[in-house]
Amino acid sequence: MPITGPRSKAGSISAGIAGGLLGCFAWVFLLGYFVEPSQGEPWSDTGFFLRLASAVLLVPVFEEMLMRGYFFRVALQWDVARRGNSNDPFGKAYDEDNINTVEPGAWSFWAITISTLIFTAGHGVSEWVPAIVYGLLMSWLWIIRKDILSCIVAHGVTNFALACYVKYTGQWGFW
Repeated sequence: MPITGPRSKAGSISAGIAGGLLGCFAWVFLLGYFVEPSQGEPWSDTGFFLRLASAVLLVPVFEEMLMRGYFFRVALQWDVARRGNSNDPFGKAYDEDNINTVEPGAWSFWAITISTLIFTAGHGVSEWVPAIVYGLLMSWLWIIRKDILSCIVAHGVTNFALACYVKYTGQWGFW
């Protein structure tokens, strides 16, 4: 599965940066309704740096490859097979040849819903509302930009901006 799509890499990176900043704003705004931002202990400088490095460099790649690169595509293939009255829509969905034929940007309501719910389930209960909104934002980037690169960049930018916000405001409950 390619990370880049039919559009320019520079455009995907720009869209990812914009999407990431929007995602951080939405995360902070929505999470503020469910947590006390001043809760939580400050991390040591080393702990903060290590968490920042993993949140910006590792998590976005693995989560987006898993969520948009795999779960989204499997859910889409399942939905297509289901609507086509397949006798085995789950079997068709998990067929590697079918997953690899998903066109960049292809989508369905169920692909968006299922991948967003799986993404949300990987977060704490207090983060579910912002995680749903963020999952929808990442799906929208996949659909509009037709690549996973924009989603990876957006996820990394969101995590970086959120880390900076938490570090400089002292609102450790957000991270």
